[in-house]
Amino acid sequence: GCTRQQKLWRVLVPSAKPMLMIGVNQVIMLALNMVIISSMIGAGGLGYDVLLALRRLNVGQAMEAGLAIVVIAIVLDRLSQAIARKRPVPEMAPEGWQRYRNLILAVVVLVATTLLGLVMPALAKMPDSVTITTAPYWKAAVDWIVVNWFDAIEAVRVFVLLNFLNPMRSAFEHLPWFGVLLVLAAAGYRLGGIGLAALVSVLTLLCATTGLWVPAMQTLYLCGAAVLVACLIGIPIGMWAARSDRVQAIVIPIIDTLQTIPSFCFIIPVVMLFRVGDVTAMIATVAFAIVPSIRYTNHGLRHVPQELIEAGRVSGCTRWQLFRHVELPVALPEIMLGINQTILLALSMIIICAMIGTRDLGQEIFKALAKADSGRGIVAGLVIAFIGIMADRLITSAVRSMRARRGMA
Repeated sequence: GCTRQQKLWRVLVPSAKPMLMIGVNQVIMLALNMVIISSMIGAGGLGYDVLLALRRLNVGQAMEAGLAIVVIAIVLDRLSQAIARKRPVPEMAPEGWQRYRNLILAVVVLVATTLLGLVMPALAKMPDSVTITTAPYWKAAVDWIVVNWFDAIEAVRVFVLLNFLNPMRSAFEHLPWFGVLLVLAAAGYRLGGIGLAALVSVLTLLCATTGLWVPAMQTLYLCGAAVLVACLIGIPIGMWAARSDRVQAIVIPIIDTLQTIPSFCFIIPVVMLFRVGDVTAMIATVAFAIVPSIRYTNHGLRHVPQELIEAGRVSGCTRWQLFRHVELPVALPEIMLGINQTILLALSMIIICAMIGTRDLGQEIFKALAKADSGRGIVAGLVIAFIGIMADRLITSAVRSMRARRGMA
């Protein structure tokens, strides 16, 4: 006999609480990701401290402020995850004010400590005389690495730039828009029919008609290079974690921590070691975007139906044959979704990487922001969105067709 409102608030919302809290967790992480970007348009706080330190090339202060943001992100992430995982205990619901006793207790503690802080200022704000700074240690560590490993780091940077990134960038910059349109339209038709072919054709045509085709290809090159490296590193790690519970116990906390770190914080240590440029942007993007390729690969291989594995063993498959012909084909749709998420995360780093010398759509947005040219910034942002939409639709359609062929749809 519940009304619609009673059904919503007493049945549906409590049942969906874990998934809703996961959404809240993602909102918190995305909000923290914007902390440093917001400081570029006048916001204060730790984001401004990081930005100011980077402008002054103050390595220690930038690392310290960045780590403070990371610590806040980890604390909020763990708390929201704990709330999401908590299951209700079957007991009689308390009545009256006792239903909110935890909230009331928290408010009382905050009010009491605030009033106490008015009497004893040291309880409201930590005195400068007892604060501890780690900035000199971070600066000393970076200086030591630069002094002792500069030749090796510079050799790696130059090798990657000359033999991998520069040829790839040159190839992408010379791609004709009409040829790319035909290839993407054919792929769209093959994977999703005439509707998907029309969508990718229109979006590719819009990218070309904006006059930003070359920056779009530069964006695609840098994103593609980062995704390639992230997958070459992340997918094998995910496979290894799927094979070993011990490895998974080590890998999962690491990638959980990586996922909570705001995107800008990946740039700070990389810039200090590799200076500015495409190599730095690629490494920072790989570090930021690698998590889905590990997580989805591990999840996909661990959730292969046990009956299929047993059937393979009964058929006499070796361990390699079982992996090659049973586990990998079944897990491939999940792995492809991980690659899709890796691409989208790499694209989200484009604007941030523009701050360290890349020449692509992110740089166009950065210039538009500096000149308050809203039209130019919106157009460049839309082109990035078009690239992300095309990649997402093509990969999603490929995953759907894979699942349909395997009877998993």
